[in-house]
Amino acid sequence: MDNMIGCCGLDCKKCGAYIATVNNDDEMRVKTAKLWSEWNNTDIPPEAINCMGCRSDGVKAYYCENLCEIRKCALAKGFETCGECAGWETCKTVKAIHDNSDDAVETLKEIQQ
Repeated sequence: MDNMIGCCGLDCKKCGAYIATVNNDDEMRVKTAKLWSEWNNTDIPPEAINCMGCRSDGVKAYYCENLCEIRKCALAKGFETCGECAGWETCKTVKAIHDNSDDAVETLKEIQQ
């Protein structure tokens, strides 16, 4: 399984934090920090935007590594992604991502098969 697919089914290669990290792009860090701050109703500084993917061996954004309830749940259950969990389609933990990303849903459906 591609380790660039996040626990939730999102493609980490399309994430602003990943893009900023691999390209050392401070402008993308600022943009991503602003967006994540708005989404999470907190202040996330641009220097915190460094991530090689939530399932990779490299650096992870603080939020992804320490606060993401989806990742915590998958790891606690011994899953690489939510697609391995029988109840992911009705899960309230992953619902917010899936309400905004048909791609993540489709990816998890593929994993489930």
